[in-house]
Amino acid sequence: MGYFLSTVSMFQKGNIILYFARNLGVVIGLVLIWRGIWHIMDAADYFFFEGNPLYTAIGGIAIGLAILYFPDKDLKELEKL
Repeated sequence: MGYFLSTVSMFQKGNIILYFARNLGVVIGLVLIWRGIWHIMDAADYFFFEGNPLYTAIGGIAIGLAILYFPDKDLKELEKL
């Protein structure tokens, strides 16, 4: 609820440019992190698994499910898909 109120107050104060700049910064940061992880996984495919992406794909799915499961001990985040 606090995030919503701070967002509303930003719009009321006329800081809409600052609001979008912050959100754009978050999006760009997430995309760059994703790009770096993608390249590291490609390098692991090449060096450790002779270019076969199957092993890192299965490992990535397992790690992703673990990251979603362990904080809440459920997978309700997947219901949003």
